[in-house]
Amino acid sequence: MPGNFNDHFSARSADYARFRPTYPPELVKWLASVAPSRGLALDCGCGTGQLSTLLAQAFDRVVAIDASPAQIANATRHDGVQYRVGPCEQSGLADASVDLVAAAQAAHWFDLEAFFGEVRRVLRPHGCIALITYGITEMTGAPGRLLANFYSTVIGPYWPSERKHVETGYRLLPFPFAEVSAPEMTMTARWTVDELLGYVDTWSAVRQAEAVLGRAPYARFVDQMRTAWGDQRWQREIRWPLSMRVGLNGPADPSKRPMPGDSP
Repeated sequence: MPGNFNDHFSARSADYARFRPTYPPELVKWLASVAPSRGLALDCGCGTGQLSTLLAQAFDRVVAIDASPAQIANATRHDGVQYRVGPCEQSGLADASVDLVAAAQAAHWFDLEAFFGEVRRVLRPHGCIALITYGITEMTGAPGRLLANFYSTVIGPYWPSERKHVETGYRLLPFPFAEVSAPEMTMTARWTVDELLGYVDTWSAVRQAEAVLGRAPYARFVDQMRTAWGDQRWQREIRWPLSMRVGLNGPADPSKRPMPGDSP
């Protein structure tokens, strides 16, 4: 896959680093509790490091890989994170050396057969793999209705086909591991209208629509959202439900298997 990946984000890597939401700390705390130890975590498709830097708070060492040089160039630096440019299907790490392999908002872009082979190679016995995705952005009121219409109707036809896996919480993806029940979690933020608009402008479907229709559809959405928002300084709550496929390399250890509904 090197040099031949579907690159929807490099052109806006600086905006991706600035506007993409942050994962909740309890996510990393829970993943660390499932991993056999906290030595090494591998963050695949790391983008600009939204999850990588959080993993560094729980693991001794984090290796973060992305196929996009622009994403890595704009990644948030952290002493505990080593960033690498390359395909996640070829991590370059030693056999049986990794406690946790995580892929956040990225697995739907991978060559999954090759990726899962690499995961099995690098994971320690009973090591943990976690595929994490966040769903459709949720807001209340008139801004929420505008956002939903823009997502599904205005740019709906321009979402890459892989987007269906995000919308279905990765349930349609193959997952050849001993699966662990993950607790329900939601990612939240309080944003101004400028922060929301900056985030929307990082969407892959916005780029595809722009290539066909120009900037006008997004510009109209911006005007409508600013009007519906009211005072431009107001912060509104934004929500993204998290979905996870989490598994263990090898036979599942019952002591590491949280029951559905357990809190992290």
